[in-house]
Order: sequence, then structure tokens, then C-alpha cells
Amino acid sequence: MNNMPMGGGGGGLGKSRSLNSTVVDQKQSKGDKVLVLRRMGKYLFRYPKTVMLALTLMLSSNLLALAGPMLSGKAIDAIQLGRGAVDFDTVWLYGGLLIAFYAISGLLSYLLSVLMVNLSQKIIYTMRREVFEHLTSLPVGYFDTHATGDIISHISYDIDTVNASLSHDLLHVLASIVTVVGALGMMFSISPALVLVFAITIPISILFTRYKTKRIRPLFKTRSRKLGELNGYAEEMLSGAKTIRAYSREDVIVSRFDKRNDDAVEAYFKADWHGAMIGPSVMFINNFSIALVTLFGGILYMLSGTRADLAPVFVITLGGVSAFVQYSRKFSGPINELANIISELQSATAAAERVFRLIDEEPEKADAENAVALTDVQGDVDFRHVKFGYVEGKTILHDLTVHAAPGTTVAIVGPTGAGKTTIINLLMRFYDVNSGAVAVDGVDIREATRRSLRGAFTMVLQDTWLFCGTIFDNITYGKENATMEEVVAAAKAAHIHNYIESLRDGYNTMLTDDGVNISKGQRQLITIARAMLADAPMLILDEATSNVDSRTEQQIGSAMKRLMRGRTSFVIAHRLSTIQNADVILVVKEGNVIESGNHETLMKKPGGFYAALYNSQFT
Repeated sequence: MNNMPMGGGGGGLGKSRSLNSTVVDQKQSKGDKVLVLRRMGKYLFRYPKTVMLALTLMLSSNLLALAGPMLSGKAIDAIQLGRGAVDFDTVWLYGGLLIAFYAISGLLSYLLSVLMVNLSQKIIYTMRREVFEHLTSLPVGYFDTHATGDIISHISYDIDTVNASLSHDLLHVLASIVTVVGALGMMFSISPALVLVFAITIPISILFTRYKTKRIRPLFKTRSRKLGELNGYAEEMLSGAKTIRAYSREDVIVSRFDKRNDDAVEAYFKADWHGAMIGPSVMFINNFSIALVTLFGGILYMLSGTRADLAPVFVITLGGVSAFVQYSRKFSGPINELANIISELQSATAAAERVFRLIDEEPEKADAENAVALTDVQGDVDFRHVKFGYVEGKTILHDLTVHAAPGTTVAIVGPTGAGKTTIINLLMRFYDVNSGAVAVDGVDIREATRRSLRGAFTMVLQDTWLFCGTIFDNITYGKENATMEEVVAAAKAAHIHNYIESLRDGYNTMLTDDGVNISKGQRQLITIARAMLADAPMLILDEATSNVDSRTEQQIGSAMKRLMRGRTSFVIAHRLSTIQNADVILVVKEGNVIESGNHETLMKKPGGFYAALYNSQFT
């Protein structure tokens, strides 16, 4: 099967690229932040051994670092202040242990960083593959209503943002929790009285952080959405660069880009500005708490030396004060760092919601439970009282009844928006009818497997699609096991063989970026050769010769006739000269077949729409 991307163009689908983000946002539920984080975490735990090793390294490194202030305090207490005596053995012991603990902790942190880089690459590979694989399962209608640039933004920017959070921020949060809990425990063991300072400052930090988090979360969602809109617009404009130049519309599209760029920059500024306020504010609160600890710790130390009746809970040594201050920094430091990465977490959560929303999009409906595979297809096609519209309340086809006998050529003509391409979309079951039925060989296509249905067709579309690969690979896209002799025969029939042979690498010539290194007409001839090579009982030609000149069109006319011989063919054409030999010509207008018959019959019809349309092209 030559299954190429096909838009819903002609029947009034109403592709609304610019409305993409709005539609997405309307479908988006507010969601639960915890649920999003949990789904993000699942990607980590797809590699349990790596994660467990990372957690072990993180825990070991932090516990060793937590022992540092205690060892430092004991070394200080080995100095007998006022007596001029120093227990150097004790000082050297604890000093040596301090150096060893910090050195081992640093080494473990380095190993953890290396491990997380490796884990990060695995996660981003898995997530991108999952997203792309899901994209291949989505119905054609999804791509008709979503900008390509915005979809690419999901795969690149959003996943990169999520990956940064998974590989760094979540592990950093866990490390911070270990440090905070460990430091708090050590501070309680040194002086429970001094811990009371944090009973005042920590609630202030938490309340402030929660307040700012609620404010900035919507801002990061807006930031991701605006970037998607910007990417979508850029992709759309770049794909039409020639048309823009031809109409000298550069200034117009640049001004429109500037508007979207300004919106994206403003969204970034608002999100980052509000996010940047959290870190310094929490840092001020934490530094204030450390100042209070130093002040009250010094007071308690002086009282401990002069008051024998002082309660044990208030007694503290100089080494204890030093250790407590260090632990208070370890306690408040992670809190401050957590505040600094809240903006990153908010950005990652907003990006994750966009990615998960894409992953949660309903895939193309599964085949019916008792679906049958079409075999030995004869090509008998029936449209029975078909009613269809892309959007609820806007009907494109009202009551379409058409019969195509096996081996006949059915041409479909009519004004733009009449529903011609819609008929093809229904025939290929890119969309399902609202009412009525489409049948192939008497089988309702909704009761047949999509693979067998689409495998019964080969297609040549107005919008040519070539992928990055050799010309040989592109021609054999619908028949991968084809031999070189078969490919050459198809190319000769399509009148493209001589051009291919004139290229330096012949059939091994690489085509890049949808074949931009060859002309549009040559691209279309390659797709025609592809269709000729595929052995399918039914054929769809949607403006198949629109990109070739009249002389080339005449040259491949005989080849096209051979291609259609014995196959049920559906031909959409604006050049009426190409369909004069069709067995049946359907004239479609506003979703209804208003005339049908062969060329001679329709031309003789008085006041006929087809006759008027034909005469307008040749007079």
C-alpha cells in the first residue's frame, strides 16, 4: 500500500492551525500535580537497578557530608579554651576523618552525576519513542487540526524540559529531603532549644513558597502554550516561503511573527520573573534564621559557662554552636535550593502535562471485534446514503449514493469545498461516516480491518510526500521487496527513468527534506512511479498530474491508462481534459452529486454544470 499523509483539504474540513493551542487547552483538565509527578516518576523506575544505585550513591554521599559538622564540632571542643591546652591527637583524628568523609562524599557525588547523565539519556529516548509511536497511532483527524510545529515542540522542547526535571530536579528533591531530615535530627541532638528558631522561620518560608507556586503554575502553562504557537506559525510560514516571496508578503509575516514572538517572550518573562522571586526571598528568610541561631547560640554558650543551674536542654559547647550553625546551613540550604528549582519544576510539570495530554489522545479506533480481512478484492465500491461532516453541526456530504463497478474509473469533479477529498477520506476510512455506509465488495468497511482496506488501495496525491532516503527507497515505499527491474519498469512508465539516470548516483540519489533537491514535477512523477509499482486492486488519484506540465501529462497519459486498467479507480481532477475517458463522472456540489454520467452524456445535458465547467476551461 502506498499509504501517504493525506489532509482533509477539499471538503471544508476547516483546518484551523492557529486554533490548535486553544482547542488543546479546552480539552485539558486541570489535573493533579501529584499525579503528573507520579507519571513522570514512572519513567525513572523503568530502570529500577540504575535508580536504586543512584539512590544508594545519593544517600551515602549525603550521610557522609552530614557527618562533617559533627566531626568539626568535636575537633573544636578538643581545644581547652582559657587553659591554653589543645588535644592535638583528637584534633588530627577528627580533622582527618572530616577530610576523608568529604572526599568520599565528593567522589560519590561525581559518580552519581555520571550515572544520572546515562539515566537521563535512557529516559529521553524512551519518552520520545513513546510519544512518536503514539503519534503514529493517532487518527488523521488529529493532524488535520494540530499544527506540525506545535507537535514537534512536544517532542523536542517539552520532553527536554521534562527530562531535565527527571534527571536532576526529582533526585535533587530526594537528596534535599535526606539532608533536611538528617540535619534536623543532628540539631535536635545538639540543642533542642535552638531548633525553636526554625519553628518561626520555616512556616514563613513554606507559606510564602506555596503562595508563589499557585501564582506561577498557570504562567508556565501559558509559556509552553505560547512557544507551541510560535513554533507552529514558524513551521507554517517556512513551508510557504516561495509563495511569501512571490507575493512580497515578507513584512506582513514578519510582523505577525513579531506579535507571536512578543507573546512568547512576555510569557517567558512573567513565568521566570515570578519564579526568580522565590529563591532570593526564601534565601533571605533562611539567612535570617541562621543569624538568629548564631545570636542565640552564642548567648547559650556564654550562659553555659557562667550558670551551673542552667537546664541541660540549654547547655551547649563552642563546638556545638559551630556544628549547629553548620547544620542549620545544611538544613536551610536545601530548602532554599528547593525554592530555586520550584520554577523549574513548574515548567517541567507544565511541559509534562502537554506531553501526557498528547499521549492520552485517543488513538485511531480499533478494528471491530469481528472485523474481517479483505482478500481477493474485486473493487466493487458502494456509497449508500452517506452523511458526513468533520465538525458537529456542519454537514459536508448530505446523502451521497454512488456505485463503482469493478475495474471502472470514477472521476469526481466540482468546485472547491464541494466534498471531493472528503469522499476519498471516507473511502480510505481516515474518517467514519456519520450515517449510511461505504462498502467494498459488499462488506461495510467499518467491519473490515483497516490494514486490509488500505492495502487494497494505492494513492497518488496532489501534495507529494517523499522521505529522506534514496530514490529507489521512495519508489519501493509501497512494495519494499521490489527488484531493481520492477522499479526501473515503473519509472519508465512514469517517464522519470531518464531523469533519474541523468543523476550522478542514479536510483541511489539521496532525497532530503521532502525531496526539495528536485523539482516539484519530478517529485510527483516519483510518486506516480511508486503507485505503478504497488500491486493494488484499487487506485486513488487526487490531482495526480497537477504538478506536471501539459506535455509531460500527455506523455504519461498512456502509462496512467495502463495503471488504471483492470483497477477500480477514483480520480479527482480540476483539469477536465484528464478525465474525458472516465467511465463515470460525478459532479459534486455542496456535498451532493448533482450530475453523473460519462463525458459525452454530460456535455449534451442542457444547462449542465459539468458542460459549463468544461467550456470555461477551453474557451
